[in-house]
Amino acid sequence: MPSFTLVTGDDDYLVERESRARYEKMTAGVTDDMSREVIDAACTKVADVEATFGTIASAVQTLSLFGDKKYVWVKNFNWIADSQLGKSEGCKVVVEKLLALLKDLDPSGVELLLSAYPLDGRKREAKALKELAEVVEMKGAKNADEHVARLVREAKSLGVTLDEDAAQTLVQKVNGSLRMMESELQKLACHAGEGGRIGARTVIELVPTFGEGDFFEPVEAFFSGDPAWTLDALRRYFYQNDEARPLIAALQSRCRLLIQLRAMMDAGAIKLGSRGISQGDFAAAQREYAKHYPGEAAKVKYNVFAANLWYLGNKVAPAANLFRLRKLVDIRLALDDAFTGILERPNDQEAVMREFAVKALGGK
Repeated sequence: MPSFTLVTGDDDYLVERESRARYEKMTAGVTDDMSREVIDAACTKVADVEATFGTIASAVQTLSLFGDKKYVWVKNFNWIADSQLGKSEGCKVVVEKLLALLKDLDPSGVELLLSAYPLDGRKREAKALKELAEVVEMKGAKNADEHVARLVREAKSLGVTLDEDAAQTLVQKVNGSLRMMESELQKLACHAGEGGRIGARTVIELVPTFGEGDFFEPVEAFFSGDPAWTLDALRRYFYQNDEARPLIAALQSRCRLLIQLRAMMDAGAIKLGSRGISQGDFAAAQREYAKHYPGEAAKVKYNVFAANLWYLGNKVAPAANLFRLRKLVDIRLALDDAFTGILERPNDQEAVMREFAVKALGGK
């Protein structure tokens, strides 16, 4: 019979969320605070590991004040990881002591929950730990589609509707961070209200970009062909940023992809349907045109065939219905002029970008 519960997995947020839910369920109805103990086992030095082991040993070997069962949660356990700490001999010695302690643990007197992230499953110590426990493995989503499906379901449980393209946009905005996805979804649900609907534009406007990402709103606004939204987005961008070059780079990147897509659409190689670009059409176009991206060029960001197909079909390609190929080339050249403009007027970069937007979209 397992002497404790081990929660681990490939996503720290999932591990923490599951562990917290289990500990709350484990201690439901327990009124004696002395019977409950939470120990943070996150360590960076062997000395910290030794001290924390002493705390754990004391917690599981000492009865509560009234002799009742004890409930202990050891969280953020990182002693068996592919890290400098995990590889140190001092840490390994303490882990062996911990394994011996857990082997003799009496679950009738102490209910222990151990949440471990990261846990290097290749290590002998990790295998020994799992053999002693009831193991709960938390697996994160393998791809963006799984994240999208889960977000749509969770939005429904919150009483709102999250459009599929909005879910995809949310995944991109937070760079796949599950913790940020859930946090931002709750905020969006509050904004939408009971029975409300959340679209991609709402996500773009309200969710900040997490980590290294594109400058979503100005890029999306510009390639939607909406001058008013573009100017508003530029105002918001420059409220937080002084430098236009990253924005120009993001616009250039989108424009390069659009030029390639528009050329293939004009050639009849691909069509844009209600669900984006057909995988069959895209694969056929790749067989025909990938030869123009030899060697390392096949992997670079400007290669349309190196991009995610959903992203191309649902986020990039719709603008190809708004801009003809000649217009896209003009925009591409106007971005070069904008770059020259910010070099000549470094203290007036917002005005340069607003002038670019008005010139490029004025006819729309």
